[in-house]
Amino acid sequence: MSDHLLDRGIGYFKGKVALVTGGSRGIGKAIALELARLGTNIIFNYFRSHNDALQTQSEIEELGVSCIRVKAHLGESSKIMEMFELIREHHKSLDILVNNAASGVNRPATELEEKHWDWVFAINAKAPWLCAIEAAKMMDDGGNIINITSLGSQKVLPDYFSVGTSKAALEAMTRYLAVELAPKNISVNAVSGGFVDTKALDSFPGGDKMALSGENTLLGEMVTAEDISKVVSFLCGPDARMIRGQVIVVDGGISLSP
Repeated sequence: MSDHLLDRGIGYFKGKVALVTGGSRGIGKAIALELARLGTNIIFNYFRSHNDALQTQSEIEELGVSCIRVKAHLGESSKIMEMFELIREHHKSLDILVNNAASGVNRPATELEEKHWDWVFAINAKAPWLCAIEAAKMMDDGGNIINITSLGSQKVLPDYFSVGTSKAALEAMTRYLAVELAPKNISVNAVSGGFVDTKALDSFPGGDKMALSGENTLLGEMVTAEDISKVVSFLCGPDARMIRGQVIVVDGGISLSP
C-alpha cells in the first residue's frame, strides 16, 4: 500500500483513541467497529445492556485494537466526569469523540411531563456538551467530535417532540463548538440519519411503517448503521479537514420527499 493511501486509511487511524457514547449496539456499535477496523483504540459507554456491551467489546478486540467498556448513565453529570477520569487512567490523549448516545419519550408535546423533557435533554443535549468539553481537554494535538442527530430535528415526526427538539439543540451546539474549538484544531460536525435500520425503530409509534420507509429512499432500501459509520470515519479523516460545523444528512434522499 502506498504512503498516500496509508496516510488516509489504516495508517492514519492506527493508534488513535476514540470514545463512542452508546456504543454497545445499533449505530454506536457500527461506528465503534468501523473505527476499530481502521486501527483506532475504542472506549464506549453503555447504560443497561451488559450482555450487548460484552459482545461488542469482544468483537472490537478481535480486530486487534484495545477496547474499554464503561457503564455510565450520561444523564448524570457526575457519571460523565467519572467516565473521563477512567479514560485518563488508560489514555493520555483522546482523538475522536462520537456523541451517539440518545434517549427519548415518544409522546406529543401536550402529553409530555417535565421529567420527560429533563430526561431527554440531559442525555441528548447536555451530555454531548459536557463530553465535548471534557474530550477537548484531552485533544492537545487536535481531534474530531461527531454528533449523531436525526431528521426529526428539522422534519416533524409523530410523537417525536422531545427527541426532535433535543436534536435541534445538538445541531446548534455543533455549530457553536465548531467555532469555539477551532483554535485547538478540533473539528466538530454532525451526521443525521434518516430511518436507520436498527432495533431502535421498534420503540417508536408506527415503527412498522417506518421500517417500510426504505421504499421511499432513492435507492429503494433503508439506511443502515454501517452507512452512518462510513460517513463518521470519513469526517474523522484528513480528507474532511475543511468540513466544519456541518450536519451531513445520510438518509437515502428520503428528506427530499414532500
